[in-house]
Amino acid sequence: MLRGGPVVQIGVILVSVLGLWVGARLLVDAAVRSARRFGLSELTIGLTIVAIGTSTPELSVAVDAAYKGLGDIAVANVLGSNIYNVAFVLGVISLFRVIPVAESLVSRDGVALLASTLLGGLVLFDLRVTRLEGALLVAAFVAYTAYLLRGTQTEADGATEQSADQSLGDGGVTRPITDRIDFPGRDAVFLAGGLALVVVSGDYMVLAASELARGAGVSEWVIGGTIVAAGTSTPEFAVSLVALRRGSLGVSVGNVVGSNILNITGIVGVAAIASPLAVSASALGTLVWLVAVTLLIVAALWTGRVLSRLEGAFFATSEVTRWILGLI
Repeated sequence: MLRGGPVVQIGVILVSVLGLWVGARLLVDAAVRSARRFGLSELTIGLTIVAIGTSTPELSVAVDAAYKGLGDIAVANVLGSNIYNVAFVLGVISLFRVIPVAESLVSRDGVALLASTLLGGLVLFDLRVTRLEGALLVAAFVAYTAYLLRGTQTEADGATEQSADQSLGDGGVTRPITDRIDFPGRDAVFLAGGLALVVVSGDYMVLAASELARGAGVSEWVIGGTIVAAGTSTPEFAVSLVALRRGSLGVSVGNVVGSNILNITGIVGVAAIASPLAVSASALGTLVWLVAVTLLIVAALWTGRVLSRLEGAFFATSEVTRWILGLI
């Protein structure tokens, strides 16, 4: 339990967001350097390594909340983060510049995003996630990642990703921000330090968010699906902003798509394995919203393989509307 009133709790949440962002960036930077040693392409790194790194806050919060018996915060955080990623993050970025999308990202990973969302919705439909269902979700994510990594080794996949790599630029958004720091065992230190920072920050965010919800008379589901979800999505937003500045827009979509697939399968699955999840009936409305937004974003990316400013404005507005409806 955290001592102090709403001001202190909000302050803890803000500091936790900063800790989650810094910790995730350290993890991403170290992981990207390691992945490049194995010759992985920029798009594949965005869909896997960067996506996993930027989703560590969601993982930390979900598992911690599951152990504390706060199923609403664990699941609402994941569903809310996924909606926030596709609607607000991509929507805002596309307002500044049209986002080009590689063909493989739409035909392969867009389908995987839609399928994983529907699978997660099916599992959550009875408002419970058992350990067995959690294991099945994790297996689905592992199968997708294995297929993706195996596919990048083929000549056909390399040709498909060529257009995406061009949109990523020479360095791409995945260029580590800690390259200027070099010492023996650098990556191991950054991995361990980043993981520790994410875990501690996630624990404090869950505590502060649950206390804030009780004190304000707002449900834990609403707090988890809005404030906590936006906080744990700061790494994805940061990656997309850096991509915009560097002209590496293709990886913004890859990072979001990969993160969302991981969130709804791997993270919900791991949290359920740690402790079976039970959620309130509010989950059903959020699930419907998530499925609808995912269908629309995949359709938008399929039409011309770009996300236009008009489409981006629509998605960003839909997320603002969701927050208003949820918090009033």
